[in-house]
Amino acid sequence: MPDLPTPQDATEAALFSECWDAVLSYADLCTAGSAAANQLAAEAFSTGIREAREAEAGTHRGAGRRPARLPRIPLLLTAVRATAATWEETGQGHKLDPDLRLWLNSDNAARYTGPPLQRPIALRGLRDMQEPDAALLWLTEVEALPLPVVARRLGLDPDTVSEELAQVRGLFRDRCQRNHLDTPMDARCRSYARLLDAVTRSSAAGTPDDLSRHLATCVQCAEAAACLRLHGGGLPGALAGGVIGWGGLAYLERRRRATEVRLGAGRADRADADAGPSEPGAHKARVVRNGLLVAAVLVSALALAVSMMPGGSTGDGMTAGGDPSDRQPVAGPGFSLPVTGATQPVSDSPEPSSPPTTQDDAPPKTKKPDPEPQGTKSSTAEEEDPEPSASQAPTCGVDYDLVNQWPDGFQVTVTVTTERALDDWQVAWSFRDGQKVGQMWDANFAQNGSRVTATAADYNKAVPAEGSLAFGFIASWEGENSAGYDFTLNGQDCAS
Repeated sequence: MPDLPTPQDATEAALFSECWDAVLSYADLCTAGSAAANQLAAEAFSTGIREAREAEAGTHRGAGRRPARLPRIPLLLTAVRATAATWEETGQGHKLDPDLRLWLNSDNAARYTGPPLQRPIALRGLRDMQEPDAALLWLTEVEALPLPVVARRLGLDPDTVSEELAQVRGLFRDRCQRNHLDTPMDARCRSYARLLDAVTRSSAAGTPDDLSRHLATCVQCAEAAACLRLHGGGLPGALAGGVIGWGGLAYLERRRRATEVRLGAGRADRADADAGPSEPGAHKARVVRNGLLVAAVLVSALALAVSMMPGGSTGDGMTAGGDPSDRQPVAGPGFSLPVTGATQPVSDSPEPSSPPTTQDDAPPKTKKPDPEPQGTKSSTAEEEDPEPSASQAPTCGVDYDLVNQWPDGFQVTVTVTTERALDDWQVAWSFRDGQKVGQMWDANFAQNGSRVTATAADYNKAVPAEGSLAFGFIASWEGENSAGYDFTLNGQDCAS
């Protein structure tokens, strides 16, 4: 495995740090294990940096306009794809993702290395732009970085970067339109080219039925439509899929989620740092909230004192003078003890008015065991089938988010919230319309007929109580594409 290049200065060191995370993220999608991912990322990073330095040196020696080339991050991502193709050719294909190997040996991969006029519209359009403009578009649309962060990274004015981005989007559209017209195409595609340009210029314009049918069958025109239609949220997917190729949409989803995680941590830090009386409304709200909390504590203390008086009720069906050894343990609110083979299940909802009972003379179905650890099943739970009650409502919820859809495929993000902490998880659901999952990230999957099962990856098995887990997938569809249903988390039903 080659050593990573040494930065030439502080600016390049910062670029290396920013680019390495993106390269490793895509390399992880392309490989079958973490060791192979690091090897692929290192080789591609070395190759890409060397090519970028050679291009910059050639630009400084020569005169005239800077030659067209990709910005640093997409340049390195294409180096990952090229290095993976080299692995496949030199007998190292077993280290790659099986779906990527199929793609590398298909006509789809040949488009990225074939004649320039046959390459994807987005790739050609981005290359035709000046590198600073292309970098602004890529960092904002694909890497999903906030505009202030992009402005700081590229040395732009934060007050005008929004207007500059709008101009760059229009410039990208013009480049894609020109490249689309330059592409060799048959007479039918040529007849729709001008109509496609007119329809995609306005957010209010509807797509004629005949054009819609043509876009459903012509990949080249559909790619052009995605690049030309700047409104509607399809530009990031068009860029990622057109420039990277295989795994572009999965990479896009990963980068968005990584940015959300970083920003979420940043917002929490800022909220703590900004907390103070400088905002009168917020300070007043905190004072009222703290007062209510103090009052609640005082009332609880008073109730506890009354319950501990001689002859008083303890609230669990026992008197204060009862034998402490006969008391049934009751779980406190908001937290439950983990159940192991050494612990006995206890009642979640004891009857307040019933006398204390022992384990031997307790009537059946009056006790409901605590749930077993996720992924296991207890024989006690099978024998004791508790009656339905409010406490048995689903302990998980599912958000099925259709991110994008095209004529024969779609992309979805599934987010599952859980009330209980998990040390492993398995999410299953069904499709109504024969959809088939082809690729999944942040989880492993298997499909049996209409039933799909996603299991945790090695790095995201643990989920805290009141936390959430998420994964994404790309699937195919025909005719109808209704949302998944009958979701379960580790065998337990989830509310959709």
